[in-house]
Amino acid sequence: MGPEARANSSALTEFILLGLVEPGKLESLLFVLFLLIYLVTVGGNLSILAAILVEPKLHTPMYFFLGNLSVLDVSCISVTVPPMLGRLVSHKRTISYDACLSQLFFFDLLAGVDCFLLTAMAYDRFLAICHPLTYSTRMSQTVQRTLVAVSWTCAFSNALMHTVALSTLNFCGPNVINHFYCDLPQLFQLSCSSTQLNELLLFAVGFIMAGTPMVLIITSYLNVAAAVLRIRSAEGRKKTFSTCGSHLTVVCLFYGTGIFNYMRLGSEVASDKDKGVGIFNTVINPLLNPLIYSLRNSDIQAIIKRAFLGQQSSTR
Repeated sequence: MGPEARANSSALTEFILLGLVEPGKLESLLFVLFLLIYLVTVGGNLSILAAILVEPKLHTPMYFFLGNLSVLDVSCISVTVPPMLGRLVSHKRTISYDACLSQLFFFDLLAGVDCFLLTAMAYDRFLAICHPLTYSTRMSQTVQRTLVAVSWTCAFSNALMHTVALSTLNFCGPNVINHFYCDLPQLFQLSCSSTQLNELLLFAVGFIMAGTPMVLIITSYLNVAAAVLRIRSAEGRKKTFSTCGSHLTVVCLFYGTGIFNYMRLGSEVASDKDKGVGIFNTVINPLLNPLIYSLRNSDIQAIIKRAFLGQQSSTR
């Protein structure tokens, strides 16, 4: 964006992020807490990714998608938490206009990829359970990579569209964002020009980006449920439901917080509820995902346990 276009689109050069607490109140405690959460999240997701890469048994489509999800979780929390920690240390709450738009773009990009990747994982479970005989050909490596590539392409187009549309709005004051990162609903409230087209775009594209994957996920799991109920063995049903349960839990958390955040733009004033939802979107979900998958996945548990016991034996 050139200087003239930049001047026309906004009179503001920076925004003020209020963060989670008032200045001087619990900032040190908040820094330590979120630093620990960040380290645990990155460590947990990278551990799952490492286990998938080094263990040949896990070189399957399900774990290929799970590895990609771990990369997304690390990237998503890295977009929001480290900048927040930096502001807590420096006691500066300002963020430049360009940095705000960049953060918005990358957050929307990663959230969009997450949306499509969860759909691909549901499709993978559908093929594995409902069409086991043709599973290996229908979910070949080419298909896996194509699904991931399409996810990134669609998410990139969505993030770029919203970022460009936002850059056309005028921001002439106030510049205070009642949040700890830049996001569309809060920025809409600060614009001194009409945001009706932007909100319409968000609803329309959101229906495609979220509505279509939700329908596909629900359809996939309805077919999975019907197939599972036909299994005569109680142990077989339990194992199949356990495999799908982790993914369904992650889907409910992801879509539940996402719908609450973006599908209620009528509110004029940003509240602390927005911060709570933001924490779930950017911090809690990436933290819980490795815990959910590792606690409910016997293969990953066995590999982590074997790695730990191997390390223990080698140190003796």
